[in-house]
Amino acid sequence: MSNLFIGLGALSAFISVAAGAFGAHALSDRLSADMLATFETGVRYQMYHGVALLGTAWAVTRWPGPLTTAAGWLFVAGTLIFSGSLYVLSLSGVRWLGAITPLGGIAFIGGWLCLVLAAWRG
Repeated sequence: MSNLFIGLGALSAFISVAAGAFGAHALSDRLSADMLATFETGVRYQMYHGVALLGTAWAVTRWPGPLTTAAGWLFVAGTLIFSGSLYVLSLSGVRWLGAITPLGGIAFIGGWLCLVLAAWRG
């Protein structure tokens, strides 16, 4: 599981850097300031949780069990839902996607809570 979370974390961070560069260079003239800020929020949280996945890979070796594994998968789900919905919203202008974004935030919160509990019980 550790190798999987390292790979997913590194891939997520890679995509975050690429998306950030794309936003800064290709979208700055095409999106409104508020939509560009929305896109950048997706990039920022994807990077945060890419790094969180790297930490989770370490935590899986320290505190193996369902809580650390759940944390990793919640970070993956949160990234897909939170950042993904912000990317699509900013690029398409489909506003109802903003209603989905908080579900990704809840997944992020759940992942952090799982790590807290895994460390506490460690």
